Order: sequence, then C-alpha cells, then structure tokens
Amino acid sequence: MGLIQLFSSDPTFAILAFFALMISIGFHEFSHVFVAYTLGDLTGKLAGRLTLNPLRHLDAIGTLMILFIGVGYGKPAPFNPGSLRYRRWGPTLVALGGPISNLLFVGVFGVLWRVLQTPLGIDNLLIQFLEVAIFFNAALAVFNLLPVPPLDGSHLIASIFGEAHPLTQFLRRFGWQVLLALVVFDLFVGVGILGRYLRWGIGVILTAFGLN
Repeated sequence: MGLIQLFSSDPTFAILAFFALMISIGFHEFSHVFVAYTLGDLTGKLAGRLTLNPLRHLDAIGTLMILFIGVGYGKPAPFNPGSLRYRRWGPTLVALGGPISNLLFVGVFGVLWRVLQTPLGIDNLLIQFLEVAIFFNAALAVFNLLPVPPLDGSHLIASIFGEAHPLTQFLRRFGWQVLLALVVFDLFVGVGILGRYLRWGIGVILTAFGLN
C-alpha cells in the first residue's frame, strides 16, 4: 500500500512513514557517495551529494513509487568507476553501501525500540516511528538488492559476470522494463512476485535481528 492510500485511513502512520522513508533514503544515498569518496572518487562530493540532507537525494520516479506502492528509491548516487581504488569490485562496494546503511538503521532502531518500548508504551509516537523505520529500512535494503538497474543489485551482477556478459548487457538495456513489469504485475495482475520477494526478504532481516 502506498502512502497516499495509507494517509486516508491512518494519517498519523502515513506521516511517520513519510519521515522514516525520507531519513532512510537520504542516509542510503549518502552512504553510496561516502563509500565512493573513501575509495578515491570525488564525483558525488563535487555534485553536492556528500550530505545527509534527504532532499538532495530524492528521485522523482522513486518518490512516486513510495507514494503509490510504498517502496522506492532515491536519486542514483553519481560516481566514476574509473576513479575508484578497486576497478572491478569498487562499483559493487559503492552499491552495497546503501543496503548496508539500511541494515545498520534496522539494528540501531531495533535496539532503541527494545529499550524504549516498555517505559514509553506501544502507543507512543516515538515507538511507532521506530517500528515504521525498522520495517521500511528492511524493505529498502531488500528492494535495492534486486539485480536490475537502477537498483544496487545490478552492480553486483556486473562485478560477478563482467560488463561484457550477456546477462549484464541485458539488464543494462532492459532493467527499467523488468522493474516496471514486476510492479505492474503486482499492482494490476495480482501475480505478486515483487510482493512475495519483499515479504520474504523483510522477514529474513527482521528474524536475523531478533525483531520478528
């Protein structure tokens, strides 16, 4: 369910979810730029993206997906693979910086949730915010690991198989169509491939952190 539909039924939860997503996406994209910067590439820094300000990291299509289907992505972090310290695996390290940052948030927010839940109570807005933030960070990590451009998992495929591999070339050329097809099949056909993948991945993460 997207935030627009959610707002009509539970505006408080929708607002909490919106802020949780903005913070999480901002940190996700900042982490890409930060990893690239530590590996020797200044592209993101020079573009003004080495910042925790989430507004600098919003992507129009990714934000619309958040509003209408409840999960999306930020503006792809700019980096020059040729400037990275590790030519083959550097892009993958940069790409994994985003999902790893979301997992870090799951851990931090999970600890805060465990510590504060009893004294504050489950109806407290902070507790509700933490619960929403945990869920959406897990969702962002899982969603962005899909191996289709512009998502982070596509860089892992390229590093494993190489840029010249037919699979890499296919995903480079048709990644957007594959991603759009997954969304359309979920929303309008009811196939549920993307939904099942997200539920499975989120469940794995929450179980791993003892939050399920």
